[in-house]
Amino acid sequence: MFNFFWRKKKSTFTGGIILDGHKQVTKINTPQLPKELIYPLFLTSDRYTKACVKVGDYVKKGQVIAIADSLLSTPIHAASSGIISSIEKRLIAHPSGLADDCIILQTDGLDSALEAEPCLDYRQQSRDFLRKKIHQAGIVGLGGAAFPTAKKLSGSPAIHTLIINAAECEPYISCDESLAIASAKEIIQGSLIIQHILQASLCIIAIEDSKPDAYLALLFAAKETDIKIQKVPSIYPTGGEKQLIQVLSGEQIPPQKLVFEYGYICQNIATSFAVYQAVLLGIPLTERVITVTGAGIKQAQNIQAKIGTPIKDLVQFCQGYTEHAQQLIMGGPMMGIALASDEIAVIKASNCLLIEPIKASAIQPCIRCGDCAKVCPSELLPQQLYWYSRSQQWDNCTDYNLADCIECGCCDVVCPSKIPLVQSFRIAKSEISQQQKQAEQAALAKKRFENQQQRKLRIEQEKAVLLEKRKATIEKMKAAAAQRKLN
Repeated sequence: MFNFFWRKKKSTFTGGIILDGHKQVTKINTPQLPKELIYPLFLTSDRYTKACVKVGDYVKKGQVIAIADSLLSTPIHAASSGIISSIEKRLIAHPSGLADDCIILQTDGLDSALEAEPCLDYRQQSRDFLRKKIHQAGIVGLGGAAFPTAKKLSGSPAIHTLIINAAECEPYISCDESLAIASAKEIIQGSLIIQHILQASLCIIAIEDSKPDAYLALLFAAKETDIKIQKVPSIYPTGGEKQLIQVLSGEQIPPQKLVFEYGYICQNIATSFAVYQAVLLGIPLTERVITVTGAGIKQAQNIQAKIGTPIKDLVQFCQGYTEHAQQLIMGGPMMGIALASDEIAVIKASNCLLIEPIKASAIQPCIRCGDCAKVCPSELLPQQLYWYSRSQQWDNCTDYNLADCIECGCCDVVCPSKIPLVQSFRIAKSEISQQQKQAEQAALAKKRFENQQQRKLRIEQEKAVLLEKRKATIEKMKAAAAQRKLN
């Protein structure tokens, strides 16, 4: 699929590969309003939302239709006006082809919106107020991780550097680059708001050196600010959080450590734009820029899509499929997930829809060439992890730091035997996570049983002491009665 070259120097981070970009940076186009919007209540494996509307309700654009179910959830807002027609199970953006409860909104074509509540001078507001506003706007990391932005901004108070990640290093994806060209001023404003919340002394926007137009747009927009626009090498996966920090600062964050512990916070460039809209315009997150591309689509382009739009509508807007359309991937070719149907709706984490032919290759036995280890940015031993995961030696997987794998796919690309290494690692991680949950549940059940036994023992001891006191009292009463008879 790609032409690649191994990193020959360790001037930035270990491993990594240079990939053909296959990027088409286009003007951001807006499709017509879809007739139906679909909103899964499922967010991730451990995060849900709860519907706060019922069938038959009329809602406006920007209205909350599902509320956060935990501290790691964010509310969902209607992206247009219309009637809630049903709450039912639909296919969702999940690699297993999962169906789950979804709110179905039939749009009325009016696109009527709630009145916005902008905050014109954010510097006069408390940081807690701004974080709350970001949370209420439903903003998450728009680079693909979809972690709640307000939660990320409430971490350690000792943040010295904010990094805005514009290193869109995965092939085919160009939505962030297009957004930077079209909305550089707004991105700078959003970055300043985030920097103000964190009280960070330094803000850097990191962008790959292969994006000159976006670089110049950001440089011009930031000229009256202290924000630094920094070029970084076009090496995959430079956009990884720890890799990007190492490129910019030379500091290597140890495995199993979080970057905020070292004074860094990273946010995606599209997240900065969403923060600008939420704070200065009072607009919640209801739409985002998405790259629709690949050999299987007739007209690749970047689209301003409403969250909840069925993918089939965006495909139609791109003039439909070509004869090469065989698989649909949400995300890029390296870290994206295959979807079962184009009936599935766009979600907040959808930065790209890649339609490609299936390029299946026969899997050959591992020849122990070690190429996978050379390109691993996390300095792991993918070959060894593959053998352990294949033989279900989960403890050995843990000992070889499987948890540090960022699933970037570099090892898959260079493997001459075409072994699906990342797929094996994902399965192993899932099994280990399940075992850990079972162990935690067993430990909790054991602790509860032990506490119950201790309570029973304590109650029995208290009863025995009380019984002895009663017996002693009765004996004293008998002795006193016998003494009175003698007298």
